[in-house]
Amino acid sequence: MTPADLLGAVLLVALVAYALLAGADFGGGIWDLFASGPRREAQRRLIEHAIGPIWEANHVWLILAVVLLFSGFPAAFAAVSITLFAPLVLLLIGIVLRGAAFTFRTYDDRGDRVQRRWGAVFSGASVLAPLLLGVAVGALSSGTLRSGLGAAPRSGPLVPFSTFALSVGLFACALFAFLAATYLTVEAEGELREDFRRRAIAAGIAVFATAALSLALSARDAPRLFDGLTRHGWSVALHLATAAAAVGAFAALLARRPRLARLCAAAQVTLIVLGWGAAQYPYLVGPEVTLASASGPRSTQVALLVALAVGALTLFPSLYLLFRIFKGERPFSVVDRRPARRA
Repeated sequence: MTPADLLGAVLLVALVAYALLAGADFGGGIWDLFASGPRREAQRRLIEHAIGPIWEANHVWLILAVVLLFSGFPAAFAAVSITLFAPLVLLLIGIVLRGAAFTFRTYDDRGDRVQRRWGAVFSGASVLAPLLLGVAVGALSSGTLRSGLGAAPRSGPLVPFSTFALSVGLFACALFAFLAATYLTVEAEGELREDFRRRAIAAGIAVFATAALSLALSARDAPRLFDGLTRHGWSVALHLATAAAAVGAFAALLARRPRLARLCAAAQVTLIVLGWGAAQYPYLVGPEVTLASASGPRSTQVALLVALAVGALTLFPSLYLLFRIFKGERPFSVVDRRPARRA
């Protein structure tokens, strides 16, 4: 295995971690938008309680992916920056607006009109960001992007917004909403847990529907991805494992076993991202940029691998401590447990 392959594997692992952690945060914002019923405010307090301690740390995985791309695969970074300029700029705007709105909403007076406006910005950006993230993934897999760096003319700015890419965007929204609702059933209790258990089941159905739509469209709009997902030797094993995780999550939700449901949902998301990466291999930006063609100097890639190994010795214990401190508490109740502000 070459250094380029190893860096590609690390890049995929970073995307898996981003989906599992930041994806759940995006999903929490989606449920903030759809909070309803007599426990609407309690649902929003639960989401705020779950996201608050870790939401900024989750973006370390996106930063890692970007650094790996421009350091280890500069030609791919250039191609992505050019061909996906519009969705990526909108994605970044959504991430920034989401973070700023979450902070201002948290520390504004509750019930204030301005606080409600910040809440609307937070919820709207939480839908926009995963939608555009899915659009970018779908566009990368479509095989229609041209950076203009080679012989072929550059793709137009609206090329990434194809029907297939938009379907992948909807799939990402549904998947992150399902993941968030499943996670929240662990952190809640009583009637609040039931609220999110029902939401997780509904979102799981939406995941199935949008996944079927994306797969059907990929046969026409992303044939290389479709072939990778259906005609490789590992395809059947991947689909069976993903289906088993999905069924396990549903069964655990129906049986009211939230921790098992969380484990199965995380396994399902992991397998989906890994399956996409395996089907996409060796292309970073289809059809013109591969891991080999986009690779930087071998010495740079080796140095990156060494730096990653050293950095992991600090990163993983720090993340473990973060989650152990802020996620090791008892389940959240309907009582707002935040300390009262000083007058």
